[in-house]
Amino acid sequence: MPVAPAGPEFSIWEIPFSHSGSWFNFSPVVAERTYADDVHLVSHQTRLHPVLRLVPHVGGASVETAVTAVPSRLVWTRGKGRIELAYESDDTVRVRGDGLGLRILAADAALTPFTGPYFLQDPVDGSYLFTLYETGRRYRVTVLTGRPTTVTGSQQLGTAERGLTLGDHRAWELAIEEYDSARTPYRSVRTFDQVAASAATEFSRYVDAVAPWRSVDTPAAELAAYVVWSATVRPAGFVTRPAVLMSKHWMDKVWSWDHCFNALALATGAPELAWDQFRLPFEHQDSAGALPDSVTHSEVLYNFVKPPIHGWALRELRRRIPGLRREQLLEAYQGLERWTRFWLTARRVPGNELAHYQHGNDSGWDNATTFDPERVVESADLASFLVLQLRELADLAGELGLAGEARSWRRATEQMRAALLELWTPEGFVARAALTQRTWTSASLIDLMPVLLADELPDAIRQVLARRIQRHLTPYGLATELTTSPHYRADGYWRGPIWAPTTVLVEDGLRRGGFTALADEISSRFRALCERSGFAENFDALTGAGLRDRAYTWTASGYLILAAGYEHRRRHGGATDSVATEETNILS
Repeated sequence: MPVAPAGPEFSIWEIPFSHSGSWFNFSPVVAERTYADDVHLVSHQTRLHPVLRLVPHVGGASVETAVTAVPSRLVWTRGKGRIELAYESDDTVRVRGDGLGLRILAADAALTPFTGPYFLQDPVDGSYLFTLYETGRRYRVTVLTGRPTTVTGSQQLGTAERGLTLGDHRAWELAIEEYDSARTPYRSVRTFDQVAASAATEFSRYVDAVAPWRSVDTPAAELAAYVVWSATVRPAGFVTRPAVLMSKHWMDKVWSWDHCFNALALATGAPELAWDQFRLPFEHQDSAGALPDSVTHSEVLYNFVKPPIHGWALRELRRRIPGLRREQLLEAYQGLERWTRFWLTARRVPGNELAHYQHGNDSGWDNATTFDPERVVESADLASFLVLQLRELADLAGELGLAGEARSWRRATEQMRAALLELWTPEGFVARAALTQRTWTSASLIDLMPVLLADELPDAIRQVLARRIQRHLTPYGLATELTTSPHYRADGYWRGPIWAPTTVLVEDGLRRGGFTALADEISSRFRALCERSGFAENFDALTGAGLRDRAYTWTASGYLILAAGYEHRRRHGGATDSVATEETNILS
């Protein structure tokens, strides 16, 4: 078998080691922002749960090791001793060691009738089984070479330690599987090196498809692709399609706007997987047409929604996937229509043209300062998203031969845009309380999101928006709250840090609106930030330090989207898809 390139090296204290399709990973992260000393097998069925603790030892004493990872292999080393782990499939890993022993222990020793692990040796095939209430799954360890030096806690209840130990005095190898109730005994048909080589080849093909444009100028492309690839899970539970979770740390869900950025990053190279990302939340629309707040293996939450960026995203997907079939376009149209009518009925005060959020969480900008005076708000970003969504519905209806519906959506588009402009004042776009109609401004970048409408706004407004966006630009990217604001917080979630989705949206609006120099600068600074600080959930706007979850897929996807755009422009003489004939140089 040809040996694929090893791929980028990374730290599992930053990025979990996993494999596309798998519901588990290997990481020291055992709870939200909680890091253990040892690597754990961590499951994401029924949310994050540490299952097994992997402890290297010499002579029975735990030892510190150097832990390194590439997409196909996780390695512990100490002197000449070595342990290697590779995925054989999305539910099975192979592990081998030489000169280092390994203790495989239940991560939690407590066992009551309703919690904790149970451990036994299976009398049928001699393997070792861990069953876990928290995941509802079984984990089987089959020793292929060597034999355990100790087995502890078999069939024990209470707080007994449970697990087995492979010695360091001779080479050993084993397989670990996650499954439901039962499966045939494990049989090895490939060597460990063949397993690792196959995983390397699979990832190499993926990155070649998703980022064929990568170059020395976009050095984080392969690692970004790995973050997305390794966070992908196979269909199970409420996850009805192959899905990219936001992370295989604690943010292990699909939220109903995050998925759009993953879809766009995958669209050109993996169009079917991209379409799965876009469609997944639509398969859980409620009776009113609302998309869920989030979807994961064992729960679908509806207590909040997310912003309707789906018209914008579908337009971009259709540009990247020109071969979409009529039935795909029809299902997209029907889902988008129901989602839009939710905003125009359930979220519009009778007599008002503008829809409203009920909480900052609905906007995706959970604690943005725009929502400080009141939470039930008619905002410029929401109106802008709906203008784009109504426009996309009109275009889709026309393509599908629904002429009457196309005309109706066009009228609704014009009405929504006119209502948006009523929020414009000499101070900029204001937010308006849905009930009292009082208005206010803030120092939040969210108030500048109408830049997405590009040429659909008067030029004077676009110029003001671009100038004010530039005020949010730090050496690392777009701060979500002006750094001079009294409400700015370095780790304030949406009250200061840099985020990928807002960067992608603003960059797109500026570029289509003709402000290409500013768009280029925003893209460049964000890409450099990721190359320096990785793919964290968000970043300190003044230091560039990664914050919160450190392996977030919409950040990796944001990098891939911007990097692909940069490479395209570089190779085509700086060509852009700008609607303007002349660029206004806001940076000068």
